[in-house]
Amino acid sequence: NFYTDDELQLVVERGARVLGAPMKPDGAREIARRSRGTPRIAGRLLRRVRDFAAVDGAAAITAKVADRALQMLEVDSEGLDALDHRYLACIMDNYDGGPVGIETLSAALSEPRDALEEIVEPYLLQKGFIGRTPRGRVMTLKAYRHLGRSGPARQALPQAELFEDPDVLDGISDTRASGASGNDQPSKRA
Repeated sequence: NFYTDDELQLVVERGARVLGAPMKPDGAREIARRSRGTPRIAGRLLRRVRDFAAVDGAAAITAKVADRALQMLEVDSEGLDALDHRYLACIMDNYDGGPVGIETLSAALSEPRDALEEIVEPYLLQKGFIGRTPRGRVMTLKAYRHLGRSGPARQALPQAELFEDPDVLDGISDTRASGASGNDQPSKRA
């Protein structure tokens, strides 16, 4: 279970008091927001931001100071770090948004499968940036938007394709071949 931003803000404020680091509430909030819902990460980011603020000569850690420090640490506004960005870019650039299996991702990123499944994916799933299907990991439109990219070149197929129902697939093939589905709205199933 992930902590809320409010809970993490309290963790960051307490940590700042223990470290003797002057902290403004908006600075604590900025660090909390990017801490992936995890107190341990909040503490690590706090220490890094404190060091940055000291070198920068900041009187206190404000949202602006925290933002600059976290940008230098490659932690974006949603708390995604360099490995998260590599993971998402791999699916987008190499596999047209997915689906792609975890073993393939592990090999492509030169990262252990366990690290991806236990560290990277839970947060990306919780944020709604990826989905897991029986055929592999897929990007969501939310991830494309967050990274400032357009969606995949191919038209996404409905979930029915996952079951490989020939009747459903024939209908999908027909509409994809004609370039029109006859209904631009997503289907609403009961």
